[in-house]
Amino acid sequence: MKIIVTGGAGFIGSHVADACLAEGHSVLVVDDLSTGKRENVNPEAEFVLLDVRDEKIGGLFQRGKFDAVIHHAAQMDVRKSVEDPLLDAGVNIMGALNLLENCKLHGVGQFIFASTGGAIYGEQDYFPADESHPLRPLSPYGVAKLSVEKYLYFYSEVYGLRYVSLRYANVYGPRQNPLGEAGVVAIFTNRLQSGGQPLVNGDGRQTRDYTYVGDVVRANIAALRYGESGIFNVGTGVETSVNEIFRILRNLTGSSCKEVHGPAKKGEQLRSVLDNRHIKNILGWSPSVSMSEGLRQTVESFRIKGKDD
Repeated sequence: MKIIVTGGAGFIGSHVADACLAEGHSVLVVDDLSTGKRENVNPEAEFVLLDVRDEKIGGLFQRGKFDAVIHHAAQMDVRKSVEDPLLDAGVNIMGALNLLENCKLHGVGQFIFASTGGAIYGEQDYFPADESHPLRPLSPYGVAKLSVEKYLYFYSEVYGLRYVSLRYANVYGPRQNPLGEAGVVAIFTNRLQSGGQPLVNGDGRQTRDYTYVGDVVRANIAALRYGESGIFNVGTGVETSVNEIFRILRNLTGSSCKEVHGPAKKGEQLRSVLDNRHIKNILGWSPSVSMSEGLRQTVESFRIKGKDD
């Protein structure tokens, strides 16, 4: 297959592009490098420096005659979306629409979308949340992801575009940016290894469903092989508190840092965990990397990167 991977220089997208190449597919990575890194792009992939909102993307579709789009390019900071909803909608809604219009115009048959689990459900009524849980996003970021899912349904029903929306839990692993707001595992690991002091927001009892990036990649490959449309949670079904994450990482890094708590972040979700039975039943996917092993691999990757730097 010929595949466009948007955001393919970023954390998850670069791993997805690697896996597509390993499967024997031809890959074009499209990334504006606003958060992604050129060094993450596999040398076997073609790379184009371009914003997904740019009208020039139509020329790539016309030239490439692609079979599928795997869309990971995004404004991914929830707090930034609250501060600047217009920017968030411009990237996350209009960028996706630009791609969908070009899929329609140039006969692309399949669209895989990196959606969100926690942000799309909001505060959960029950735990873990399945795909039929009420959708009550509490941020423009979550609203945008939900909007794109609705557009995907429209393009599927009216134009026959097959789509899979993957609602990710909290993804962590090698290549995650430790300097942004997102990614507590990367932020803590970086600070613990560099001698800095991580700060736990609030009492640290807030929980998330931490899912290793390698498992998320396998979900993308399973979606690529799926011949129909659907929406699937991608998570472990296990809640882990921020306090637990800090303590495990402190042990793995050998740090003697104390557990320091700061003020709670206003509006932060208290609990988030995803039910993965649907994706198990339909796509045959289930998480295979334990948290202890995933965190070990993540810490090791940061050690290697630190030596290279």
